[in-house]
Amino acid sequence: MDSVVIDYLTLFVFTTAFGYFVQRYLKKRIQAEIAKGATQAQLAVSAASQITNNEANDGSRAKTVKAKKRDVKKPASTSQMEQVRDSLPSVPDSVNAGSCACGSKPDDGCCKTAIPDERSGVDFKSIKIYYGSQTGTAKGFASLLEKELCATAKVESIEVSDIANWDPELFVSKLSPDCLHVFILSTWTDGTPPSSARWFSLWTNDAVDDFRVSKTFLKDLRFAVFGLGNSVYDHYNKVAKTIFKQLGSLSAHPILPLGLGDEEVSNSKHGGLRADFAKWTEDLKQALASKEDVPQHVIEQENEDLEQVSDDGESSGMYETTSEEGDSGEGLRSDTENVMDVEDLGIVADKISSAKKDTVPKHDRVRSKRKDGSGDAPQLKEMATPELKAALQKQGYKIIGSHSGVKLCRWTKSMLRGRGGCYKHTFYGIESHRCMEATPSLACANKCVFCWRHHTNPVGTSWKWQMDEPEKIVTDAVDYHVQMIKQFKGVPGVKSERFLEGLSPQHCALSLVGEPIMYPEINKLISLLHARQMSTYLVTNAQFPDAIRTLSPVTQLYVSVDASNKESLKKIDRPLFRDFWERFNDSLLALSEKGQRTVYRLTLVKMFNVTEIEAYANLVSLGKPDFIEIKGVTYCGDAVGGLTMENVPWHEEVVSFVSQMANLLPDYELASEHEHSNCILLANKRFKVDGEWWTWIDYPKFQELVRQYELSGGEKTFTSADYMAKTPHWAVYGCKERGFDPQEVRFHRKNKKDISGC
Repeated sequence: MDSVVIDYLTLFVFTTAFGYFVQRYLKKRIQAEIAKGATQAQLAVSAASQITNNEANDGSRAKTVKAKKRDVKKPASTSQMEQVRDSLPSVPDSVNAGSCACGSKPDDGCCKTAIPDERSGVDFKSIKIYYGSQTGTAKGFASLLEKELCATAKVESIEVSDIANWDPELFVSKLSPDCLHVFILSTWTDGTPPSSARWFSLWTNDAVDDFRVSKTFLKDLRFAVFGLGNSVYDHYNKVAKTIFKQLGSLSAHPILPLGLGDEEVSNSKHGGLRADFAKWTEDLKQALASKEDVPQHVIEQENEDLEQVSDDGESSGMYETTSEEGDSGEGLRSDTENVMDVEDLGIVADKISSAKKDTVPKHDRVRSKRKDGSGDAPQLKEMATPELKAALQKQGYKIIGSHSGVKLCRWTKSMLRGRGGCYKHTFYGIESHRCMEATPSLACANKCVFCWRHHTNPVGTSWKWQMDEPEKIVTDAVDYHVQMIKQFKGVPGVKSERFLEGLSPQHCALSLVGEPIMYPEINKLISLLHARQMSTYLVTNAQFPDAIRTLSPVTQLYVSVDASNKESLKKIDRPLFRDFWERFNDSLLALSEKGQRTVYRLTLVKMFNVTEIEAYANLVSLGKPDFIEIKGVTYCGDAVGGLTMENVPWHEEVVSFVSQMANLLPDYELASEHEHSNCILLANKRFKVDGEWWTWIDYPKFQELVRQYELSGGEKTFTSADYMAKTPHWAVYGCKERGFDPQEVRFHRKNKKDISGC
């Protein structure tokens, strides 16, 4: 015991002595550095004085510029003075707590705290535009800005670069006050930067936090920042706000205040993301013409209404926000075809003032009504903006009113020609050429990474737009659908009997885009469809459990189950609700309470959710669905949401996943498959009668049951077993047809992109 005590005492004495000598050594080194810095500072002052005296003898007059709290005389030959200053060593703040190598106190004009001087008429020779984008919108805006500046800015060169290719060493070594750096940055899930901007964001974070980096590190950087976001999401434009703040903390000079583009029209200052960008572009052009940096107090004044960014970049606003932010307006294609043309930019800018009057945020409108004593209700906005309508119409949508749409599914066209139907034809017996695909809501509460609608649609957690009557939506949807069918009259290959049948739609897939259950009059709309003898297939994203419980009976109710745990769901669906996981689980429980046919829809995305088989199986016990559809993600050809062909599973991989999942679910079996759609159906064994599957639907029987339900005021209920029909042999899993109807003629496309809308 005594030897142990002696060992500890010996170790203590040794470490104390060692620390003492190290402390003395460091103290001497610090004193030497301070003395060296002071000596060089004196030499710098002497050199500056000599320069001033020489130029005074030549009769030149010194310029006077305003500095904070006092005037400072600046020599006419500033370049020589700056060269001398730049030769001074950079002393860490931790070493120089009370003074600086420049010889001044922090509160007395120190180089680390002084307000940057104005550019005093220096012209930019070049402009470098960097974009950080996940789905292409920031890239599109960067290209648009390049075209606009090429036509107006008097510079020698303009360069557009993906910030993913940004080289910090090259960037710093070539910094020059006559080069403007423009950053156009989106914000991705949870306020993180898009994948292309992660390295740049990490570098700025390290530069700000590293005590070895001087606070004047980027003093030669002139910059401007525009952010793309959606104020409906938390962390609204967090990336742009953080980068703007960090560059400024390293003494970089912004030539105009931070620009924030808001995809949410009702909250946007100028009427939407594009209008915000148009206004910011005009401000940038004016700043280039003025040839002056924005004074610090002006920037503070301009940005005082913005949410403050804390040290970790988190938004600390009082109100809850929501969107992509996922590039957040980032639904535009990378080829900028959906971004406004250059000549349209001025038109948008001219309309900004009038747009601002129509886009006052709801909370501001209510406040203004109280102030002037008016009792008028605030005017709600249309969900579909002119830009959104134009984009959707270009994709083949027919827009109904202000928030609904209808589109002809590719499988409808296929079955008109006798070339086969969609997987619903194989699994449930619908006639694909008589199916109408529509939605009463273009908005959604998620921005799923695999959404093939390119993230161009509105988002929200509740209905906050103008609302069209359900009668108008149903009537116009059917009329538009019939008009699109009529366009196939006389088209080679279209069967005459199929064409005539197609003019009388019998099914409605409420799954086109958005979240149909958000529409406040969804039950009335469903009733109107049933009155037309149309079956209803409604898909919901499992974020509105109360709406699921109050939903009227539909032919088949789907819930998208895209992940099996909270982290994966957040990564894949990118939901708006903060309590998205609780809502998700409650929605599954609500599904188990419905008496009609219910379906779990799983979309498999490689490297996202294909390894969560056991966890998926556990979720089945919550909703107890009649069926489980497992489908491989469809690649749309433009890497929307960051997906590529590597994320698309082969059909054999989907079959393997489903087989393993079936082994964990004793009440379910593989019932059917549609190889063409890369889709497999797991069915509850109660739909297997005497060894034969009954997954198809008796549609006339359903219409009779739902009519009795409505006439009884909801008293006479029914279940999924009351309207099931026998599945034909060719649609059963394991048959050689693999889900293709033998009455159809298979058509193989060559070198064509296969995008399914069902």
